[in-house]
Order: sequence, then C-alpha cells, then structure tokens
Amino acid sequence: MNCVENEFNSQIEVKKSKFLSFLVPIDRFKELLKELKEKHPKANYIVWAYRELNDFEQIVENSSDDKEPKGAAGAPTLNVMRGAKLINCAILTVRYFGGIKLGVGGMARAYSKSANEVIKKAVLIPYVRVDNFTLSIPYSKQRKCEYYLKELKIDSIQREFLNDKILYRVKTTKEIIDKLNSLFQVEI
Repeated sequence: MNCVENEFNSQIEVKKSKFLSFLVPIDRFKELLKELKEKHPKANYIVWAYRELNDFEQIVENSSDDKEPKGAAGAPTLNVMRGAKLINCAILTVRYFGGIKLGVGGMARAYSKSANEVIKKAVLIPYVRVDNFTLSIPYSKQRKCEYYLKELKIDSIQREFLNDKILYRVKTTKEIIDKLNSLFQVEI
C-alpha cells in the first residue's frame, strides 16, 4: 500500500470540460474540500473519494458523485485509488462543464483519467504503520536514549520526568521500538 505526505494536483480537459484533481493526505481532505468550494464557486461539481485505515487496520472508503449521475464520478475515482493501492489519502476533482455532454461512460472515463493523472504526478511512499508507545528509561540512560531517538528520526516525543525514571511517549513503528528495546532493555 502507498500513501502521500504532500498535496499534488493536475488538470486535464475532455470535450471542453476541465477537470482539476488534487491528491492529498487524508488529514487534509475536509479542509481542502472546504477550500475548493470557496475557490471554485462557479465549478459545476466537486467529486471526491478517499481510502483510509481505521484503528483495526481495516480499509474504510467513501466517495461522492456531487450531483453527477450515480456511479459516474466518485466510484471511478475510488477504483483508480484501489488499483494504485492508495491508502490514507483522498482525491478531489473539480469539474467545470464545457457544454458538451459526456454520457455516463464518458464521465467515468474522464474522472478515471483525471485521477490517474494526479497519481502520476504524485510522489508515492510506502505505507508504514505507526503507533503510540511508552518507554520507561532510567535517568542514567537519558543521553543515550535521546541520541538514538534523534538518530532514528522519531519526531513525535513527549517526556515525563518521574522520581526514578523518564517516560517517553513516542509515535513510531514497532520495528523501531524493538531496536530501542534491544539497546536499552526498557519497559514498553
């Protein structure tokens, strides 16, 4: 599975209709949808689809045709995302109607093409599951622990200083926690 860390966009034209597509991380989806509605008040449609993993590692997906014929816009976009094995991201497509009707099949092909174009421009990164972990480190190992946290590029760190130890709350992968555990034999 793949995901994106940044926003990507593309534009295509099909029979005078303009399709502006945006591929974004899932946490940016709602904000971008609101922005697009404000920036493109004359757009005829803003179609979207998203796929994300829930807390149980199950794929949750949804799409909207935004008044296009049912199944002609959101579903084709979602199918493209499935084919690209995208997760934890969304594709939003703004359509300006060019005056020539595309038909249901034509619309499905146009929305699919638009989604494929934005994916081609994107930098896809492999999905890696991250979780929250708590490490318990004696004060004597604080410098060494913080050195390795920095070396392992763990940015999400919260520290709590207790009487006899330091609790580190980190967000990272299980593999990195296993590395830290092998270095320190820490309580997890």
